[in-house]
Amino acid sequence: MPHPDGHHAHPTCLVTGGAGFIGSHLVERLVALGRRVTVLDDLSTGRRSNLDGVRDRVELVEGNVADTATLMAGRHFDEVYHLAAAVGVRLVLEDPIRAIETNVHGTAAVLEYAQHHGQPRTLIASSSEVYGKPNTGVFSEDDDSLYGPTTTTRWSYAASKALDEHLALAYDRLRGVPVVVCRFFNTVGPRQIGDYGMVVPNFVSAALRGEPITIYGDGEQSRCFCDVRDVAGLLPTLLSAPGARAQVVNVGHDEPVTIAGLADLVTETLASDSPITKIPYSDAYPAGFEDLRQRRPDLSRVRELTGFEPRIPLRQTILDLAAEIGTATARTDHAGGES
Repeated sequence: MPHPDGHHAHPTCLVTGGAGFIGSHLVERLVALGRRVTVLDDLSTGRRSNLDGVRDRVELVEGNVADTATLMAGRHFDEVYHLAAAVGVRLVLEDPIRAIETNVHGTAAVLEYAQHHGQPRTLIASSSEVYGKPNTGVFSEDDDSLYGPTTTTRWSYAASKALDEHLALAYDRLRGVPVVVCRFFNTVGPRQIGDYGMVVPNFVSAALRGEPITIYGDGEQSRCFCDVRDVAGLLPTLLSAPGARAQVVNVGHDEPVTIAGLADLVTETLASDSPITKIPYSDAYPAGFEDLRQRRPDLSRVRELTGFEPRIPLRQTILDLAAEIGTATARTDHAGGES
C-alpha cells in the first residue's frame, strides 16, 4: 500500500553498477532496510559473485546503463542510485574513450529515464577527481576546480564526472528530478580488486604473498581512506535527508595517511616481511598520468545533513580485505593443486 507521499511501504530501488565494489555493498544495505532492489550492471567490472549474499532477494538485469530506458521500460522506482561508471586510474588512462562515454552517456540515460518514470529520488555518484589539482589543503564542495591540460589524459575522467554533476543538477532544476550528488573520496574494503590500480588491495595482496610492496613516486602523497561499509550505510540516509536535494556532498574519511605510511600499516597489520620499494610514475602508468600530492575532504556538509562519522578504522579494513583475499587465494590453490 502506498504511503501518503506516493512511495511504497517497501520502497523499490534501482542500483546501476550494483554488482560492483561499492554498488554491491549498497545493495546489501538496501535489502537489509527492506527495500526491493533491481540491479542494472553490464558486469564489465562488476561480478555476479558480489551479490551472492542477497541473490535470492535481488533482481539482476545484465545490460549497459546507456540502455536504461529500454531495459527498465514500464518500471517505476522510488529511489535510483547511479553508481555505474568507469573504474580506476589505469582503465581511464588505457581507454579514455570508454571512460568518458560510460560516464557521460550513462548518466544522461539514467536522468532521462528518471524524468519520464515518476521522477524518483536519484543519487548520482561522482568523484573527488572533480576537484582537479587545487592548491587547497582540504577540498570543499563549493571550491573551484583546477584541471591540467586536455593533453594530459588523466583529467578526462575529472571533466566527465564534472559534466555528470552539471547534468544532474540541471535535471533537478529544469526537469524536476530530485537529485543528490556524492563525491566519493578513496573508498576501500572487501570486494575491491587491484586490477585497475587500486592501492589498498594491491598492497594487501603483495603483503600476503610476501612480495615487494611497490610505491609509485616518493610515497609522501596522502589520501583519506573510508571503508565501503561506512559509505554504503550512509547513501540511503543521505538520499532521503532533508536539505540534501540538489546538493553536492563529499563522502569519505578526513583522516589522511601517506602512501608510504599505508604500506607500513599494511605490513605491520598483516605481520608481513614484504619489502617496500619505490618506482617512478613513468614506470607504472602509461603516458598522460599526473598525481596529486594530497586529497582530503571537508566533511562539514555530510555531517550537517546526516550526522555521518566513519566508524571502521583502516586497520580493520586491511584485516577484512586480507581475509577475503586469503580465502579467494586458498580456493584457487585448492582448485588448481593436488588433493
